[in-house]
Parts: sequence; C-alpha cells; structure tokens
Amino acid sequence: MIKNFLQELRTQRWDDHRFYHHSRINQSLHFVSALSFVFAYVMLFFDPVVSALVGWLVSMTSRQAGHFFFEPKGYDHVNHATHEHKEDIKVGYNLQRKVVLMAIWALSPMVLYFDPTLFGLFKPWVSMTDFARQVAKIWLVVGVGGLLFRTIHLFFIRDIETGLVWMTKIITDPFHDLKLYHKAPLFLMKGELIDPGLEKHVKHA
Repeated sequence: MIKNFLQELRTQRWDDHRFYHHSRINQSLHFVSALSFVFAYVMLFFDPVVSALVGWLVSMTSRQAGHFFFEPKGYDHVNHATHEHKEDIKVGYNLQRKVVLMAIWALSPMVLYFDPTLFGLFKPWVSMTDFARQVAKIWLVVGVGGLLFRTIHLFFIRDIETGLVWMTKIITDPFHDLKLYHKAPLFLMKGELIDPGLEKHVKHA
C-alpha cells in the first residue's frame, strides 16, 4: 500500500512538472514561492498570522503568476496534448478552479469591512495592524479550507488514495520545488525561456 502511494505521488509530481512547468520564468517563480513557503511553514509554529501573510502575499501570488502569465497555453508538442485536455485531466486546481480560489482570497478582507467582528468571532479592529492580523487569520482558514475541500472532492470523483496523495503532494511541493527548480533562475539569466530538457525527459519516461 505504501509502495503504491509513493508511486502515485511520483506520478502526480511528474505529470505536474511535464504539463505545467515548461517556462523558465514559471520555474523561477516556483523557486521563489518554495523558499517563501518553507519560511511560512517555520513561522506557522511561531506566528501563524505572519505565516498566512507570507504564504498568500508572496508564496501563492508568485506561484500562480507563473501559471497564469508565463506558462504557454497553446498546443503542448512535448506531451502531444492541448491546453484544454490538460486542464480537464488536472488532478488538483486547474486554472479555472484557481481563479475561484484566488477570488475568494482577494475578496475575503471585504467581510471585515462590512462586519469588523466577523459574526462575533473577532473584536472590532481599530488599527491597520489589527485589520491585517485578522485578515491573515481568514486567509489561513481559506488556505486550509481550499486544501481540504479539493482533497475530499477527490475522494468522491476519484478515490481516497488519489485525494490523500494530492494533499501530500501539495504540502510537500515547496521542498520538491526547491530541488527541482533551484537552477531555473540561472538558466533564465542565460536567456533560456523554455526548459529544453522536458522533451528529452518525456521521451524517456
């Protein structure tokens, strides 16, 4: 069972890399995101509010910017697949689902504007520092909620193992991305915009 779990984890990671990380800019932004996520993980034990602020404002924005703005959306000649096909078979959050998640994140501070107590859960904020810390708490819930929602969703549309593997992948992605993309900024500075090694790796996979 553990062997199957680890094999599925490797498969999900490989599919994510070969389908969605062609751009060296995207890879470099994932490296930045991974560094900040590791910092956020550490801060989670000391100050969860700071962890949430870094996780969303730095880690998630840099990570998703790479996918939305720099990753090619045309026909994938390396994997012989259309962008639409890749979006349909995406295990986790495809671009459409990411738009929904990021919209919830961006709009969530408005709740505190209209109800500073958040239905009685918070003391009314009196300073921007109070407001920022309360927003960070909401963002922490949004992050955990987004992870659990898709995991449980996968339980029903796929199976429990797929959901648990995906959750494990997401939690450990920062460490894996550090290993995978630490050279991407160097290649980018040399003028390499698309990873030329992907086609070779896909052919030999």
